[in-house]
Amino acid sequence: MPETKPLILLTGGTGYVGGRLLTALEQKGCRVRCLARNPEYLQPKVSGKTEVVAGDVLDANSLMSALEGADSAYYLVHSMGSERDFAAEERRAAENVVAAARSAGVRRIVYLSGLHPENAELSTHLASRTKVGEILIASGIET
Repeated sequence: MPETKPLILLTGGTGYVGGRLLTALEQKGCRVRCLARNPEYLQPKVSGKTEVVAGDVLDANSLMSALEGADSAYYLVHSMGSERDFAAEERRAAENVVAAARSAGVRRIVYLSGLHPENAELSTHLASRTKVGEILIASGIET
C-alpha cells in the first residue's frame, strides 16, 4: 500500500532547532526526508522511517531530487559559518530552494527568521535573515 501521509522535507536537521523539530515530527509519525551535506552524520540520529538524502541548498541540482514528492519544506539553514559573504550565500540558497520547490510542486515552505521592529537598523545577520524571508514569501509558494 503506498504511503498516504504528506512528505516533509527538513533542511537544517543537524542544527539546534532542526534537530528538535525532527524529533517532534518523527514522534508525530510524520513522513520526513532530511537534506544533509553530510548524511553519514545525520543518519544515526534519525528513526528508521526518516529518509536522509545528500544535498546542499547552495547546490541547486541536489535540491531537485530532495524536494521531489514533498508537500512542504522546512527551511532552517543559514550560512553564518561561511568564510565568504554569508548574506550573498543565503540569498543564493533561498533562490535555489524556491526554484526547486516550484519545480517539485511544493505547497508550503516554513521558515524561521527573526523578529524586529519595522524600520529598525538591523545587524548584517538579521538583515540577511529578513532578505531570505522576503525571497521565500515572494516565491508565490505559501510561506
